[in-house]
Amino acid sequence: MTNYFAVDGGTIAYEVAGTGPLIVLAHGMGDSRAAYRAVIPPLVAAGYRVAAVDLRGCGQSSVGWPDWSRTAIAGDLLAVIRHLGGPAVVVGHSISGGAATIAAAREPALVSAVVELAPFTRKQSIRLGDLRVRRFRRGMLRLLGAGVLGSVPLWRSYLDVAYPDVKPADWAERLGRIDALLREPGRMKALQGMGRSAPTDAGAQLGNVRCPVLVVMGALDPDWADPYAEGSAIIEDLPPGLGRLEMIEGAGHYPHDQFPDKVVSLMLAFLRSEAVRA
Repeated sequence: MTNYFAVDGGTIAYEVAGTGPLIVLAHGMGDSRAAYRAVIPPLVAAGYRVAAVDLRGCGQSSVGWPDWSRTAIAGDLLAVIRHLGGPAVVVGHSISGGAATIAAAREPALVSAVVELAPFTRKQSIRLGDLRVRRFRRGMLRLLGAGVLGSVPLWRSYLDVAYPDVKPADWAERLGRIDALLREPGRMKALQGMGRSAPTDAGAQLGNVRCPVLVVMGALDPDWADPYAEGSAIIEDLPPGLGRLEMIEGAGHYPHDQFPDKVVSLMLAFLRSEAVRA
């Protein structure tokens, strides 16, 4: 069942399943809460109340927002947590990884732990050597083209690279749903707005996070020439002892959709760890 919650500037759509400690799932740009369709059932079975959120401008949330930054998205997530009764573990993919960082730094009483999946949480820079990495070059050309031109076919082409080798069983249906959503008025503008939003606001907050953080990177993620180095840099910018990095071999930019069982296993082990329980 889809629920709607009004925040300053628009309406956020979300769904809730299960009972227990709250986990809030936030997807990446150009997507919807359906990205977590394979993750929600095992988290509910493990005893969690899971809220999957459509980001502003995405899925069934309203369009026409004035701000697409990670800071703005963090404000939406915190509002949902207050509405549902926190604290919550915040799981953020890509742009939402940065938003989860900001939410944890701003409201430590509302965020008990953070899981960042292939997160854009730091200022990005491209070195000449990066362009020699074929998957990075292929991914960036398609990603930039989709953002600049507002092209749904280029976004679909990017997704093909972002899901290397292993595709979900319902891949054709998933692509069709993403295609249909991005062709709705205002949805591609949301993708473009998020794509233009630099992650510097999230990077500035990494040192202010006080809760445990799990970073999960796909070893074949085309968004970085060296995904391990990016994940390690995030951990290094957090206060000592708070961060943990896990790599998933064979995964691209959507590890939770390619390998949901592995991601859930890593999440549950993290959430049951002494660091989180403390």
